[in-house]
Amino acid sequence: MRDKVPRKFLKLMAARFAILADPSRLEIIHCLMKGGEQGVTRIVEATAQSHSNVSKHLRHLRDAELVARRKEGLQVFYRLNDPLIEKLCKLVCESLLEEFDSQVEEGA
Repeated sequence: MRDKVPRKFLKLMAARFAILADPSRLEIIHCLMKGGEQGVTRIVEATAQSHSNVSKHLRHLRDAELVARRKEGLQVFYRLNDPLIEKLCKLVCESLLEEFDSQVEEGA
C-alpha cells in the first residue's frame, strides 16, 4: 500500500462506500448475489421493497457501475457488474457473523 493516497482517490473511495451504505441497496446486491441476473419484478418480490424504491436504488447502483443492465423487449435485467463487490460483501458478512455469534455465545 502507498504511503500517501491522493485525495482524489480517497473521494472516489468514499463515494463507492457511500453507495454501499444503504440497507436497501445492500439487500438488492444480496439478491443479485444469490440469484444472479434478475428482472426488476423478481428483485421487488425478493426484497419486499416497492417497485419505485428498487428502481431508484438500481439506478444508483448502475450509475456507480456496480450493476449492469440488459434490456430484453420491455423487460430489464440486472446483474452484478463488479466482482469485488461480492467479495467485499462476503468478507464483511463473515466478519459480522463471527462477531454476532461470539456475542450470542457470551449471552450479550
